[in-house]
Amino acid sequence: MQRLSVLFSQPYRKHGSVGLKHLLTIYKKGDYVDVIANGSCQRGMPHKFYHGKTGKVFDVTRNSVGVIVNKRVNTRIVPKRLHLRIEHVRQSRSRQAFVERVHANDKAKKEAKAKGLKVNCKRIPRQPSAQHVVDPSKTKISFMNPEKFRELF
Repeated sequence: MQRLSVLFSQPYRKHGSVGLKHLLTIYKKGDYVDVIANGSCQRGMPHKFYHGKTGKVFDVTRNSVGVIVNKRVNTRIVPKRLHLRIEHVRQSRSRQAFVERVHANDKAKKEAKAKGLKVNCKRIPRQPSAQHVVDPSKTKISFMNPEKFRELF
């Protein structure tokens, strides 16, 4: 378990008040955000349990955002609604790869439709390497023979 002094502390050379980049970020309902507590601002700070969690914005007010975060309580998962100041929240990049894949698939579908073809947009796992014959004369094979154990002292 992390100590509180490390948990809410600022990184090296990042101390002081919050910059305008964080304060002027626009959050909308449905955005995914990461809850990262900022130790330089105690108002609207989340409990340490939620530090590092990702949630979905359900409410936007003047100085804060409402975030739904899943919390595991015994055997069930309870969606918790938190209101956090924007100093303790940042845009999540967890959906960035998904959104890029959706745009690439839409582009591929549009191009295939123009050509009158069908395109498969499903992801496929990495396939095994193709069958081939290894020619030992074309490879550099080195032999590693074990050395007898010697005591240094």
